[in-house]
Amino acid sequence: MGYETLIVERANSIATIVLNRPEARNALDLTMRREMLGVLDEIEADPTTRVVILTGAGGHFCSGGDVKTMKKPHTAAEGRGRVELLNKLVLRLVNFPLPTIAMVDGYAVGAGSNLALCCDLIVASDRAKFGELFCKIGLAVDGGGTWLLPRLVGLARAKELVFTGDVIDAAEAARIGLVNRVVDAAALETTTRALAEKIAAGPPLALRLDKQMLNRAAAGDLASALEVEAFSQGLAIASEDHTEGVGAFFDKRPPKFSGR
Repeated sequence: MGYETLIVERANSIATIVLNRPEARNALDLTMRREMLGVLDEIEADPTTRVVILTGAGGHFCSGGDVKTMKKPHTAAEGRGRVELLNKLVLRLVNFPLPTIAMVDGYAVGAGSNLALCCDLIVASDRAKFGELFCKIGLAVDGGGTWLLPRLVGLARAKELVFTGDVIDAAEAARIGLVNRVVDAAALETTTRALAEKIAAGPPLALRLDKQMLNRAAAGDLASALEVEAFSQGLAIASEDHTEGVGAFFDKRPPKFSGR
């Protein structure tokens, strides 16, 4: 299926979604938000896909909401409507059953920064830039930033980034725990794909369960997390992947997981 604002590539059990508005630094307009929801539905329905990479075209990840569409005055109801569509995308991406990796080059700012935070992992090039720029144009934070950012960098540091609108480089983002890895720009794609392939070689069912549990545990209490772990382990231990993993261990060979 063709898309106006996205490119979708599939190879080696990995689906790559490319934000494709390079003339606007991949600004997240309303069309892109709708198309991303459709793409995620397609990918989830494809049983051959095990990992998703999200990236941007033209040397930038995403510059946030498209400011050109904000020129005319908007009512509070119109503003809420714009964000509610974005909220659907945030929830879909955070709760997406497969592992997701944001591959970030250039600018990831405003809603673009928070879009990267929706992914499970972030691999950034050494020329990546991150920032919660909303206050620069008189806006409140959206895109899940108030929930996602403090969980990675702590409340006080999140407040500083939000209140100042400062842009930080990749090295600082790594120092405060905003990203998982920073690599030379020339090695960004190779490194990200190697990580994706490593994850894709793992047991799909167990990884889906792990992602659900980690997300729930981050917002819940220990007793609830232990209960969910017991339930999930019951599913995993009865799976074909577990049988294959144990057999491969004793045979001293790489396992071949099927997701069953």
